[in-house]
Amino acid sequence: QVQLVESGGGLVQPGGSLRLSCAASGSIFSIYAMGWYRQAPGKQRELVATITTGGSTKYADSVKGRFTISRDNAKNTVYLQMNSLKPDGTAAYYCASGTSWTPRDFWGQGTQVTVSS
Repeated sequence: QVQLVESGGGLVQPGGSLRLSCAASGSIFSIYAMGWYRQAPGKQRELVATITTGGSTKYADSVKGRFTISRDNAKNTVYLQMNSLKPDGTAAYYCASGTSWTPRDFWGQGTQVTVSS
């Protein structure tokens, strides 16, 4: 079992930045791929970024060049640096762990990001 707790969400103006964190506990963090998903009201949850155990990354086309996923295995934490945020980035953001490029075995409770002036 893996427990995941997200933090760092909030209200930001368009063009601003936020860094989300996801702290993991309960299992060996370094053996899992980690992903960030988001779900806007009335829309399906979508995968935003993934990072493998070896540090390889993959991003949704909508966030490439603006978002960066990283992990610190010593701190059992994965991050999502979000720059140049747009209003369509308003969503609940979730981290998840798993063993594939679409990790979804364990989920956090989510953190809300609102991009608005």
